[in-house]
Amino acid sequence: MSSTHNSEAASRPKLAMIVARASNGVIGVDGDLPWRLKGDLQFFKSVTYGKPVIMGRKTWESLPFKPLKGRANLVVTRQHEFDAPKARVYPSLGVAISAGLVVAEQTNVDEVMIIGGGAIYQAAFEQVDVLYVTDVDAAPEGDTFFPVVSDEEWECVEETPHSADSDNDHAFVMKKLVRKRS
Repeated sequence: MSSTHNSEAASRPKLAMIVARASNGVIGVDGDLPWRLKGDLQFFKSVTYGKPVIMGRKTWESLPFKPLKGRANLVVTRQHEFDAPKARVYPSLGVAISAGLVVAEQTNVDEVMIIGGGAIYQAAFEQVDVLYVTDVDAAPEGDTFFPVVSDEEWECVEETPHSADSDNDHAFVMKKLVRKRS
């Protein structure tokens, strides 16, 4: 019976985060991104499409188009009467993660994606197995920061650099990191 349990555990969806962060850790300013990076937006869509996405209320409110199409949108807020049309609203991150894992298993996808904002990243960081990080070659002013990612805890398994161009304000590197397990 233990081998069946182990194979089920191995096939369970992972908890992942996706973020674009500046060299100084900034991820946002005044509820918005501090840059325009078309390549990062395409990366975001390709990584999250088809997967449940968990976000805080402020992130939901900042989306230019709601809900994010092709994804189950799960919004975390303490506002009991908050309405997010075509999304599911949860009172806590833990409940949203549990719901996201159920959705991922039902739709046969391998990850539940946490997409922000800052408070949600901070609260979920220790539970996450995978990070999709776009490291932006910039150090803008900002008011929202991503947790520190330690090389002792994380291993980079994929890396794709991009140059600044007419569609991208800055050079950036898209990375996939996995948590090292001891």
